[in-house]
Amino acid sequence: MTARNARTTTRSGLAALVTLALLPAACAGVGTGTAPVKGGSSAITLYTCANAATVKAVITAFRKQHPGTTVQLFRAPTGELNARVAGDLRSGGLRADVIWACDPMTMQGYVKQGLVGGWTPADATGIPAGFRTPDAVGAAVLYVVAVNHTNTPAPTSWSDLTTAPYRGAVAMPDPSLAASALGALGWFAAAPGYGLPFLSALHANGAVKLGTPDDVSTAVAQGTYRAGITISSSANVAKKAGSPINVVWPRPGAIAVFGPVALSRTSANAGPARDFISFLVSEQGQRVVGSTGGYPTRPGTGGPPVPAGASVVTPDWAGLAGRKDALLATFRQTFGG
Repeated sequence: MTARNARTTTRSGLAALVTLALLPAACAGVGTGTAPVKGGSSAITLYTCANAATVKAVITAFRKQHPGTTVQLFRAPTGELNARVAGDLRSGGLRADVIWACDPMTMQGYVKQGLVGGWTPADATGIPAGFRTPDAVGAAVLYVVAVNHTNTPAPTSWSDLTTAPYRGAVAMPDPSLAASALGALGWFAAAPGYGLPFLSALHANGAVKLGTPDDVSTAVAQGTYRAGITISSSANVAKKAGSPINVVWPRPGAIAVFGPVALSRTSANAGPARDFISFLVSEQGQRVVGSTGGYPTRPGTGGPPVPAGASVVTPDWAGLAGRKDALLATFRQTFGG
């Protein structure tokens, strides 16, 4: 999501179902699954936190292959997505046919509740095993990186953000709102040399919690903070637009957080929902993801280049299963909110 999109979506919140203007107005209403629309067509409902431009492009390309299926969209940051799912459950059941999450811990929670899973596309084996489970398939990757204003020395490691040059000048996203921040929190909590004391050190050095990664990128670009933790796609967009920032992939590495997509277990239109998931993780769908500035999970399908010499680290998602609530509680105790 770009900084412009952040200003228009993250604070206002997408509290209602959004149907893309590019889709026919005859989309069915939303219930616990979906309902047929006129002319024998079908409608599926997609819940996601993925980048707006990427989602729109994927839906447009999917519709060209499946003109009989419309896609109703609810898109919001992960915290609001979770609230939407919880609201569905209080009022009768999950209304989404497909959930495209932005981190594995969130998807693990949905799987544990019995909301999604039990199926993945046959050709998902073309996506690396680290991005797959029996219940969900990674559709895109977010890389958590550092960003600094050009009037400030660039950090070379994550631990640099706890040192004197960055005292009172580091912004970070809220892991209860942004999936990438939740994934980064999971990696920091378990990584040797970091752990939960790293969070305490950031707080002691005056680091400040904002909202989304786009909020961080914008705040650093405006000079409100000298450095921050964000995602590469957000920082790349800001830099390309002329913002005075540097995008840094710190040692020991940028933190890779993949976004899984899964089928609702209660979908009333499971066939078209499977078609959508299959398209998204196919070579064609992955090329659409890459064409919008996203990082696809399927090798050889484009996307922004990883900087030469950059390292990447990956959280132990299996080891983090079930720790989401505890990690968020620790973060709140440290940074408030």
